[in-house]
Amino acid sequence: MAAKLKKGDKVIVLAGKDKGKQGEIQSVDPTSNKAVVEGVNVAIRHTKQTQTSQGGRQPKAMPVDLSNLAIMDKNGKATRVGFRMDGDKKVRFAKTTGDAL
Repeated sequence: MAAKLKKGDKVIVLAGKDKGKQGEIQSVDPTSNKAVVEGVNVAIRHTKQTQTSQGGRQPKAMPVDLSNLAIMDKNGKATRVGFRMDGDKKVRFAKTTGDAL
């Protein structure tokens, strides 16, 4: 099945502590149904100092479930994703505007 959300898509968070935040998808894991979005669901990771790197508190974006994300259309609103055939190619389109993604 084709992926509704892909790397590089602009999305908005629908539920959770970061509800309403927007960001770009950095990576998608289809097996666990999760995606990493920049600036969303950020956790602090403590790293130990080594000879090569400085230790300290490093912010890291953690995965978010795909069901809590919605792609943004050209108007900046959350929309659902549909699929249609343009010629012989299958393309994603925004259900609100009908524009191809």
